Amino acid sequence: MLLGLALGFSACDKEDDDKATGTSRMEVRLTDAPGDYEKVLIDIRSVEIHTDANASNTSGGWTTLSNINPGVYNLLDFSNGKDTLLAASNLPAGRISQIRLVLGPDNSLVLKDSSIHALKTPSGQTSGLKVKIDADLVPDVTYVVLLDFDASKSIVAKGNGGFNLKPVIRTITQAVAGGIRGNVTPVMANNEIHVIETVPGSNGRIDTVGGFTDANGNYLVKGLNGGIYNVDFYAPNKKKTVDGVIVTNQAITTVNVDMN
Repeated sequence: MLLGLALGFSACDKEDDDKATGTSRMEVRLTDAPGDYEKVLIDIRSVEIHTDANASNTSGGWTTLSNINPGVYNLLDFSNGKDTLLAASNLPAGRISQIRLVLGPDNSLVLKDSSIHALKTPSGQTSGLKVKIDADLVPDVTYVVLLDFDASKSIVAKGNGGFNLKPVIRTITQAVAGGIRGNVTPVMANNEIHVIETVPGSNGRIDTVGGFTDANGNYLVKGLNGGIYNVDFYAPNKKKTVDGVIVTNQAITTVNVDMN
């Protein structure tokens, strides 16, 4: 996730990042409320989303996020503000209503005495853990869905000394990046554009992100943190600067320029 601007100058991909795609970028991250255990190990195999809040596990329309990091995660590694990236993908803009985690069989609990116990999660392994999300995705904006997995409430002791996993998950969805788009005239492909921070970023430096116009003079620079930017436009033997461009995390700001 591009939560900050790239270090130094970063040229956007002309065939992808500089063009309006009509899609939104979604990233799903996992965090946890602390629990009184040594480890809570969850085997996450897949992350899926649906646009219907009432869709069943067997209905169509579930979309699997393409860039998944499957594996066994210790939830207690991600408490106190820490998180980890589970999956990311470009999705059609519009409303999403549910997210589903499909679990594998390797789920276990390590108690404070270092004893290891299997966690039974039949529904999670066969049909997925469904969580309502209800978010509207705006084209070309980057979103993070934070799955706050409450380990202490999700572990249920059985009468025979075993443990079940009945996940209690809270979702937090936020737009974390916006962008700048527009048109440069006269139309000329590959005019260079520099988007420059006006105050130092989290790395303590003033950073620049670059882009280019397409064959129609259009450009799009995505993944910008909310803030104020100066934008330099370049054409052969010409340069124009637009100062004080405001970018918000939930929107794409339009800046059109006439180089004449």
